[in-house]
Amino acid sequence: MTAQNKSNEQKLSLINEIPNQYLSQHFVDLQLTQQKIVKKEFDNCTFMGSNFSETEFIQCKFNECHFINCNLSLIKVNKCMFFDTLFEESKLIGVNWTKATWPNIKLTCPIRFLKCIINDSSFMSLSIREISIVECKAHDVDFRDADCYEADFSHTDLLNSLFNNTNLSYANFAEAINYQINIYHNEIKGAKFNLPEAANLLRSLDIELLD
Repeated sequence: MTAQNKSNEQKLSLINEIPNQYLSQHFVDLQLTQQKIVKKEFDNCTFMGSNFSETEFIQCKFNECHFINCNLSLIKVNKCMFFDTLFEESKLIGVNWTKATWPNIKLTCPIRFLKCIINDSSFMSLSIREISIVECKAHDVDFRDADCYEADFSHTDLLNSLFNNTNLSYANFAEAINYQINIYHNEIKGAKFNLPEAANLLRSLDIELLD
């Protein structure tokens, strides 16, 4: 069986009702755009070079999964659950993460992003403690009212992202750029910032900065 035929079989099995659970599977070059995937469970699975753009995931579970170089832009994650899932070098533009099912207690964030594009996404009001968004492009992302305690935003471009009533205590903004954080409207105790970018924090003080 050729690699292409095997990939096509995997594609069909994902859409069909059976099986509903995948364990330690390695999926490559799946093309599942604008599909609907319902009540599937993926444990320790890897997805490489796959396109899921505009696909709707409904009540799916992802446990210890790894997405590498995938396109997940405009996916829907309605009532999905994630546990220790890593997205690496992938596009996740326009994802509303508030639609997923999150733990009721404040645990370590179940998703991580490395070298991803997550523009126009929303984490509004979520408890995403210790979330890792490292070396990412995170333009226009909504973190308002979120609990980002000990989050790692290092080396990330946060242009026009929204922080208001956000818990950023002990968050890491080392080498992050373009963030606008009002120190009166957010909790930043113990957070780490680099100069000269940290000068952006002074904008909320209504003072004039001189060269």
